[in-house]
Parts: sequence; structure tokens; C-alpha cells
Amino acid sequence: MFISKTKKSPFYQLTYDLNGKRTTVSTKTTNQKIAYKFMANFSRDSVESKEQIHFISLSKFRDEYKEYIKQTKSKSYLRSVELSFKQLISYAGDNSLNRLNILTLDKFVTSTFARTQRGAGLYYRTLKAAFSKAVIWNYLSDNPFKKLKSPKIAKPFPFFISEIELKIIIEHAQKDYLKVLFTTAYYTGMRLGELLNMKWNWIDFKQNIITVQCSATFTTKSKKERIIPISANLRTQLSNQLPKVIDVEKNTFVFTRINGVKLNEDFISKQFKKSVRVAGLDDKIHFHTLRHSFASLLVQRGVSLYVVKELLGHESLTTTQIYAHLQQQNLRDAVNLL
Repeated sequence: MFISKTKKSPFYQLTYDLNGKRTTVSTKTTNQKIAYKFMANFSRDSVESKEQIHFISLSKFRDEYKEYIKQTKSKSYLRSVELSFKQLISYAGDNSLNRLNILTLDKFVTSTFARTQRGAGLYYRTLKAAFSKAVIWNYLSDNPFKKLKSPKIAKPFPFFISEIELKIIIEHAQKDYLKVLFTTAYYTGMRLGELLNMKWNWIDFKQNIITVQCSATFTTKSKKERIIPISANLRTQLSNQLPKVIDVEKNTFVFTRINGVKLNEDFISKQFKKSVRVAGLDDKIHFHTLRHSFASLLVQRGVSLYVVKELLGHESLTTTQIYAHLQQQNLRDAVNLL
């Protein structure tokens, strides 16, 4: 019998032998001393005679789950978790997790879908992931969301802008670093989080490449690093942004207002949106549109979807295939065979 900790749970686990089979039970604490006290008072017979599912309210589980994922998930994902639980609690009440039956959850998803299709899809995916963790933590015997079908949402073609529209947006950006930031996003397809975490040591001006790197303080969405070539135009703009003195030890941020201080994602998103609106362009244009535009531009110029997938850092080619409709010449060639 011993106490240990795994990556699957923030709590210490008690492992013991039961009829020759190794069995694990959660101590439900992150405190090592309390965990050992749990082991000292542990009785196999009491565990066997009682149901091993632990009762916990939705709100308390939400707080534990958010605390667990906050080191590995983005702020936007944490907001999605907060919103998803808020909607579920508003619909079903702050009940015990294991009292939520499939019928209640099915009605929750259906009623949400009638109001907002994208919202229903978001809540379904987010809560399904959370409830899978609840099973591991012995709050549930199984995940009820796995028995529900994912809401079918119409997927429109990704919205993108032309280089002329980018130029107009940049002309209305208030600061020089914002102009270079928007340009870099458009011509590299990097995510906002990647851009704001980019250090000068990511850029190799001799080979004209950016290496999107993972570190102790930042990881990419796919948890993998990738290389993105730098176009001649972008190279010039980034070179002009290069500070006279770079603190190698601190790995100076490429985009920053105050040296060594990382920019806030919400701030940059709002600054971009402000430039779009002042320019009088379509309100559908968001910062992420720059990433879509990079991919769309490549596909329209004949770059294969596989290459686009690698440049964007997609895990699956299926994700990249949303740009397949832009391969118009391939479509024309196919129809001309008829």
C-alpha cells in the first residue's frame, strides 16, 4: 500500500492490493500529509462496502477542473469551460454531478441548439471533456455525454481578406508594432498566442525562417514545434523591428510595448478590430481571419493542402481541408474531364 501522484489527477492516489489485483483510490487531496493520514485510516472493507462514486456539486467540480487545466490550456479555453458550466448550471441547477441523467443533458443540448448552434457545439465538446475527467476522478461511473450525439453545425467557408484589405487595416493601425504584428500574422498564419510569445531567438534571418518553439512557459496548440519560412517583405519589416540590443538570457519578445513584458491577447484582438472598423471593412473580420487568409492565399496559389497543414501546425489534414474549395483550378480540371 502506497501513496503516489499521477498526471491524470491533481490528487494523491492510494494504491493497494485487492485479491491479488492492484487497485487505486483517490485520497481527494493535494496535501501530502493529509494523503498519508488517509492511508493510515484506510480500510479495504469500508471501501468495498460503500459506493466508490464521490458526490460533488457542478460548481465545485467546475472549480476543481479549472484549477487542474489552467496550466495546460489557454485563457480562451478556460473561458469556454466557465461559460459551459454556467449555462449547464443555469439550466439544470447546481446539482450533484452524478444526478445529471442523460435525458436532462440531452434536453440541455437541444434547447441550447435552438438558441445558438455554435454555442451548443461548444458546450457539448467542453463538457464532454470535463465529464471524462470526472470519471477518472471517481465522480462519475461513466460519461453521459458520450451517449449523446454531437450537434450537427453547418460549417461555412472560412472568411479571409485580400492583401489590399490587409494594407487598408494596417494603414489604420495606431502603432508601428501593431502594423508589423498584423503583417506577420497574415504572412505566417501564426496563432495570436504564438505571435505574442515569439522571442527573437525564434527568428533565423540567415535561413529566413521562424521556428515556433515550445518552452516551460508556452506550448503550441498541437504541443509540437514547426518551421515557417519568412517572405522577403516580412523579413524587411521584422528586421526594422529588431532592437539594437537583445537580452539573450531573457529572450526578448518580438512584439511588446514594454521590454520584457508580454502583450495581452485581448488587447491585441481589440486593437485589430478597432482598425477594421475605422477602415470601414466587414465586421466579420477578426484577428483569426489573418490566419485563415494566410492559408487561403497559399491554396489559391497552388500550394498543396499537406504543405498548408504543416505550415499551420494542424494535427490532422481534415482540419486543413476546409480550404479545399479554394483549389478552383483543380475543380475546373476535374469537370473538364467530363
